[in-house]
Amino acid sequence: MSGNHRELGDLLRSRRERLTPADVGLPPGIRRRTRGLRREEVAALAAISPTYYAFLEQGRDLNPSRQVLDALATALRLSAAERGHLHELAYGAPPAEPAEEVLVPGVAELVDRLDPAPAYVTGRRWDVLAANRAACLLWTDWWALPPADRNMVWWMLTAPAARDVFVEWEREASAQLARFRAAAARHRDDPSFAELVDRLRAASPEMREWWPRHDVAPLSSGSKLLHHPVLGELRLRHVVLTVADAPEQKLVTFHPESVDLPRIAALVDR
Repeated sequence: MSGNHRELGDLLRSRRERLTPADVGLPPGIRRRTRGLRREEVAALAAISPTYYAFLEQGRDLNPSRQVLDALATALRLSAAERGHLHELAYGAPPAEPAEEVLVPGVAELVDRLDPAPAYVTGRRWDVLAANRAACLLWTDWWALPPADRNMVWWMLTAPAARDVFVEWEREASAQLARFRAAAARHRDDPSFAELVDRLRAASPEMREWWPRHDVAPLSSGSKLLHHPVLGELRLRHVVLTVADAPEQKLVTFHPESVDLPRIAALVDR
């Protein structure tokens, strides 16, 4: 048994013991003698076998994948620093930080030229990378938000304004979360996804209710019914396009009904 394996086991055990069932959405049960969570509860949350998890806590000479480590970090509600330390104990170094997303040159200019038709670009984690004036007027002023909150899923699930903007908010929000989950599965080794999921769980009752359903959905075009305090209800058709030089970046364009386009244009030109 190496020192690192033993220390990794100690870290897992200490973090398991500091959690309560309520912290992870589990019932308290009766006759609970274990301090914190039970080993099998952590294993279930991380989707690994109870025996394998027990061996990890015991400091056995195992080689858990980074995916397993991230699943355990999420299950045990580890901070970013603790998650990195867990990887260091197992591999000698934390996983490489995902490269900062840079908008492909020319895309921001294209988005602006689409005014008064709303348009925006999202990145791999659904962070808003670009948005034209029409999109800011109909949704929210993205650039007035803190950088960490410029995320389409975060805004949809936590901003009261989102419930006013989308007439069919619950349907839109649950569908968007299902699409985000599909993206998160493609980036299992990206800790920023797990951090966003943890933030959403803490802030959104709907996230806590819907995320355990494991609903997934592909990106698709369609229509949305929006409400604006000045323009009233607007029916917009949208198309999702992939940016060729950065496939994780998506350009979403909206096409109002012909009668609504001049009204949006007048609002944009104010």
